[in-house]
Amino acid sequence: MRSSHHRKHHARRLLCLTALACFVVGGTAYACTRKAAVPQLPELPAESLAQPAENGAQQSPLTAAQAQALLDDPRMILVNRTHKMPEDYPVETKECGSATAINKTLQTEAAEAFLSMQAAAARDGVDVRMQSGYRSVSYQKKLYDNKTQYYRNKGLSEAAAREKAAAIVNPPGCSEHNCGLAADLNSPEHTGLDTGFEKTAAFRWLKAHAVEYGFILRYPKDAEAVTEITYEPWHWRYVGPENAALLNRSGLCLEDAVAVLQRIAAGETVIG
Repeated sequence: MRSSHHRKHHARRLLCLTALACFVVGGTAYACTRKAAVPQLPELPAESLAQPAENGAQQSPLTAAQAQALLDDPRMILVNRTHKMPEDYPVETKECGSATAINKTLQTEAAEAFLSMQAAAARDGVDVRMQSGYRSVSYQKKLYDNKTQYYRNKGLSEAAAREKAAAIVNPPGCSEHNCGLAADLNSPEHTGLDTGFEKTAAFRWLKAHAVEYGFILRYPKDAEAVTEITYEPWHWRYVGPENAALLNRSGLCLEDAVAVLQRIAAGETVIG
């Protein structure tokens, strides 16, 4: 079953290659607003979106350098159990959480974007709140170690306890919350961080507008085989408005998008 899922997602990556460049067509140039310097992407002419080669291969609309520039954007960092956050990743935070928030801050750029998004939602009569944001790696380690100890106390072996704990709490450096770009959102309509959130006006508003402020639904229903995380309608990830538009148009989850960009950056020819 798992291999079947991966084949479907592999095909999906190929079909979405054209969409990956939509945001650089029609006069929208890429620019990173963070301190870390990222090369600007030039405009691409519309006719360059799909240029079939003689052998029938579908040519990528992005050059290797352009794909690498996207991968180098620190807002596009991929953090999961197989991509641990680098130790030198810069995190400067600003408070944006609600009064009841567990972790009240996000990276400064993400926090400011959330506050703008929250204000826009409020103008539409929708109350969106940030309930859990940045966690330091040391704090994540404490959570993981506590959960591991819980299973040790249940009589599990060290290896089994760590494996069981990792299914609930990501190991330190393996949680998106450690980079300060992940926000668990809720609303007075539904204060729990669970799938009930998808039935709220807040969630519907986010689905329609979050991309405008640089946020994507990080763990959608149709990407669970790739993300290895169950559907989380409350978990939103800041990648910046340009990148959010890119991912939204492509229909790819972050893992798939990064995989495609890595192939292009490596100079691979993609066969459609």
